[in-house]
Amino acid sequence: MTTIARFWPLLLAALLAGCITLPTQQEGSSGSADAADDTRVSAALREALRVGTERTVDRTNRVDGYLANEALRIALPPELQSASSRLRQLGLGSQVDELEVAMNRAAEQAAGEAREIFVDAITEMRPRDVQEVFTGGPDAATRYLRNQSEDTLRARYEPIVADRLEAANGYGYYQQLARAWNRLPLVEPLSVDLDAYVTEQAMDGLFMVLAEEEGRIREDPVARTTDLLREVFGRE
Repeated sequence: MTTIARFWPLLLAALLAGCITLPTQQEGSSGSADAADDTRVSAALREALRVGTERTVDRTNRVDGYLANEALRIALPPELQSASSRLRQLGLGSQVDELEVAMNRAAEQAAGEAREIFVDAITEMRPRDVQEVFTGGPDAATRYLRNQSEDTLRARYEPIVADRLEAANGYGYYQQLARAWNRLPLVEPLSVDLDAYVTEQAMDGLFMVLAEEEGRIREDPVARTTDLLREVFGRE
């Protein structure tokens, strides 16, 4: 068994941290053992990404996954934010609050769709994709997954967001607010595509969490094994 094969879990940690890169035919020795080592490292990366994406979905696809997280909580659309104080003065504060809750519940429900889509994107990674994730910076995996899955996520999210907003009377709350606001003199009429707004905000939150999970995958294992990595690979 080669040195790399014995220490491939540590090699993965170093690769994820950007400490070293996968050997190429020019850089390292060729042969079936090296090819097998590369395959195992690639498989380990895929597994690490599966863990990270699974945690991401678990954190977002639950009650209060968005609503109770200040970093993820979906605020009112900008047009409504600027109007909210006046609308509250008109006695519509509960509608303002309920609309915000409905939007976040829709995002929480839609997040479950990401699980299968992420698995597909990871499974379809090519050797070049693996190398780019290793060497592409601290958010390379998040950027790869967003590029690969964003269109599919949007298509899957939108009908769920619409169904959840309908079930929670989100459209009804918005219509009440828009009617009241649009009756006021000298105001810009409210016109918001709630489905598109919530979908985009939900996806932004999902990838924000994924970036956090990627950071854990990249940083934590190395922090625990720095001395051993130096001993095995002779790197400072």
